[in-house]
Amino acid sequence: MESIIDQSCPICFADTGLKLFVHISEIPYFGEHTQMTMLCDDCGWKNTDFIPAEGKKPGAWSIKITNEEHMSIRVIRSSSCTIKIEEIGLEVEPGSNSSGYITNVEGVLNRFKDIVEMLLRQAKRDNDDSIEDCINLLEKIEEIRIGRREVEMVLLDPMGHSQILHENAIARELDENEIAELPIGPSIPVFDIENN
Repeated sequence: MESIIDQSCPICFADTGLKLFVHISEIPYFGEHTQMTMLCDDCGWKNTDFIPAEGKKPGAWSIKITNEEHMSIRVIRSSSCTIKIEEIGLEVEPGSNSSGYITNVEGVLNRFKDIVEMLLRQAKRDNDDSIEDCINLLEKIEEIRIGRREVEMVLLDPMGHSQILHENAIARELDENEIAELPIGPSIPVFDIENN
């Protein structure tokens, strides 16, 4: 379903209205959920999130990554999810423009790799001291990808929409202190639809 919503863009403030795309589907092992995407035609801003049909509790998911076969483990990350790989100091928190996505472990590693490569380019341009740190981090990410380094990937989601789809994944509820410390991510406006 596609519709135009009477809301200005949160980035460029264009008042032509945002497009809202809603798609309901069944994800194997995850159940029915709604994919919502808002898009601004003026500046190209886009925000996607996944919302399960069932109410979820704030939760954490973790999986030990021990070999190359684990690269294909399915990961569902909502826009409110923090991802951590503490053994090598990687963490991504949801920001104001965070989007949800469905990928696998290798896809998550590639997203981290892209960010570190961007930081490396910037460090080289600025002749910064962090060049070696970036190179070392890229080497560690590659070691994980080819199964030479064991780590634990953790998803922390105060909205409970994220999940790791594997028989060895461990799920637990977040406690109140953890929830209070986690960023929530973007605030997607809720719209009242009036039937005239």
